[in-house]
Amino acid sequence: MATRLIHRTTRSVALTEEGRLFYDHAVRILCEVEDAEAALAHRHQAPKGRLRLDAPIALGRSHILPSLYRFLAKWPELEADVTRSDDYRDLAADGVDLAIRVGGPTDSGLIRRVLAPHHFITCAAPAYLEARGQPAAIDDLQHHDKVVFTVCGGVTPWRFKVNGEDREVCVNGSLRLNNSEAVRDAALAGLGLVQLGAFLVSEDIREGRLKPILIDYRREEAPVSAVYPTRRHLSPKVRMFIDHIRAEWSAKAPWT
Repeated sequence: MATRLIHRTTRSVALTEEGRLFYDHAVRILCEVEDAEAALAHRHQAPKGRLRLDAPIALGRSHILPSLYRFLAKWPELEADVTRSDDYRDLAADGVDLAIRVGGPTDSGLIRRVLAPHHFITCAAPAYLEARGQPAAIDDLQHHDKVVFTVCGGVTPWRFKVNGEDREVCVNGSLRLNNSEAVRDAALAGLGLVQLGAFLVSEDIREGRLKPILIDYRREEAPVSAVYPTRRHLSPKVRMFIDHIRAEWSAKAPWT
């Protein structure tokens, strides 16, 4: 059936209601075609310029920075400006292209791509466990020395899964530290039990320097993700670095 799209007189031409609807759809289609062409063009561009990257302190040192060094060696026209912080920065306000985050709040203004799973491991040095015994249940923690991680002066609770439900346990530590790597060092020195991210202690566990405990109470946490501000076209440097990390961790994350 024929549909009138315009009103034509000897003096003017105007769109009908159907014509306006058709025009709006056509404009959207053309914009989508332009977006597709731009995306394809970006895929063939080499990354260049300066990549502004923010990463957590411990995860950044042990896993993100080594991956970045290999990426920079592959693309000599690319530079990187890296900050390491456990705070959740305002990426748009601070001019950050990409952040790697362990869990953290979701933000409708940010795009999030999952990189790897994350969980905490409760562990201690074998010498400490030999001297003090190994806790078999959550309630046994009260009988042990603990080294705890503090944020803004407050102790971070330990996280477990008990009878299928997530549970947070407030712990009092014989030693309080505001740096997770310092907490790990204290555990290696035999000063008590700790609970830290698997990305920080997995190698020590594989090498026998630390021993995991309360394994049956372990729970999965929000994953490690790449986070970046919403943009119409993702720059090659950001897209390709995310793809680089995902390729290096394609089989499994280094700490799993």
